[in-house]
Amino acid sequence: MEARRLFLAGTWQEGAAGVLEIHSPHDGVVVSRVGRADGDQLAAAATAAAQAAPVLAALSPAGRAAILERAAELLRARRDEAAALLVAEAGKPVTLARVEAERAVDVLTDSAHVARYPHLESRDLGGFASGAGRLALIRRVPVGPVLAITPFNFPLMLVAHKLGPAVAAGCPVVLKPASQTPSPALLLAEILAEAGLPPGGLSVLPASSGDMAALVRDPRFRLLTFTGSAEVGWGLKREVWDRRVALELGGNAAAVIEPDAGDLGEVAKRLALGAYGFAGQSCISVQRILVHEAVYEPFREAMTAAARAVPAGDPADERVVCGPLIDAANADRVTRWIGEAVASGGQLLAGGDKHGTVVTPALLDAVPADQPVVADEVFGPVAVLIRTSSFEEALTLVNASRYGLQAGVFTSDLGKVRRAWEVLEVGGVIQGDMPTWRSDPMPYGGVKGSGIGREGPASAYLEMTEERLLVLR
Repeated sequence: MEARRLFLAGTWQEGAAGVLEIHSPHDGVVVSRVGRADGDQLAAAATAAAQAAPVLAALSPAGRAAILERAAELLRARRDEAAALLVAEAGKPVTLARVEAERAVDVLTDSAHVARYPHLESRDLGGFASGAGRLALIRRVPVGPVLAITPFNFPLMLVAHKLGPAVAAGCPVVLKPASQTPSPALLLAEILAEAGLPPGGLSVLPASSGDMAALVRDPRFRLLTFTGSAEVGWGLKREVWDRRVALELGGNAAAVIEPDAGDLGEVAKRLALGAYGFAGQSCISVQRILVHEAVYEPFREAMTAAARAVPAGDPADERVVCGPLIDAANADRVTRWIGEAVASGGQLLAGGDKHGTVVTPALLDAVPADQPVVADEVFGPVAVLIRTSSFEEALTLVNASRYGLQAGVFTSDLGKVRRAWEVLEVGGVIQGDMPTWRSDPMPYGGVKGSGIGREGPASAYLEMTEERLLVLR
């Protein structure tokens, strides 16, 4: 199997640090080989990005939009190829892989829209004596080179969320993809180059974390944008305290089920998809389900049936929704956490069996609040039922987590929805659906331990630009 080369400032090069062998999470077979960058190649990419910054900044909004529109067309034509890479390297069920490929196209399309309508604000300063006869114009300009680091779980869509807004803003990017899933990012680099992105505008370099440390410290990168674990993300922020940082980190997503939630069977099926799709390997995967005592027993029955009905196994199987964990270590960790929850007094209602790296969809009840499956981020196919006596108690329990990414609220009472919006310490409240729901143009991000900053092309564009003022007499 020939190794895929890395992409350094518009050129394809062999990895000077050797080759990464990528193994299927499902059966361990080598599915791809990718070049790994060494320190010299990373340094060369940083220098190229710094040199390309004025070139990309000088591109017109129309020029940036045209590159992104062309890239969206090219990715749409290759979406089956992209989906196959997601199945092979990430173990993503093929139906979900196709959805991710389509969403990546949407991200590029929306980024093109953002590029085509750049921000310009005007203010009449005459309301104060100091500003008499003066008008302020405020435009946004690119911050400069961006260092981006992406995780394994959405290795195409989340890369698009970094690169699309960067092109719209006029920022060159050096991107380190997850070592387990580098090929989708390299595919997107190929597409952007074909779409006309200037050389130096992008480098995609699989590399070791140790080699990346020098780039993190490089002051030429004016923004570090990272999606991944909370531990790593906050460590990076401490290191680059003097520059911009955008962090999309972990979660412990909760869904609140009220007596007026509607058809409990349908709600359970929807939450099962959010909890067990892609083996729960999403930072907004459904983990805690807070159910009002008035409907607890019928919902418990419905959710148990829904969990047992989720097909698990080979991600290439069209029927499968819950595929493998990314590796054996994580499969072992998830089953260990389930065992600890049961040993502490919890009841296992469904699933929890391990077959290789596949863990069957697990549903737990009556688990103590200090157990990892309740208090931490499982990042696996596990959901926990929690009985509540009131809506206010449910809101308090949602906020008890150190994370705050998204929450779902199932009620037809708009007063309760507004109350949730006012008091829940999360980046987003989703009414009538799972917290795993996301539309790519919307502002997306968290509070507390879940990060800082927002994604979605329009929001990320703001992260990647800064205001520049002109005062006219």
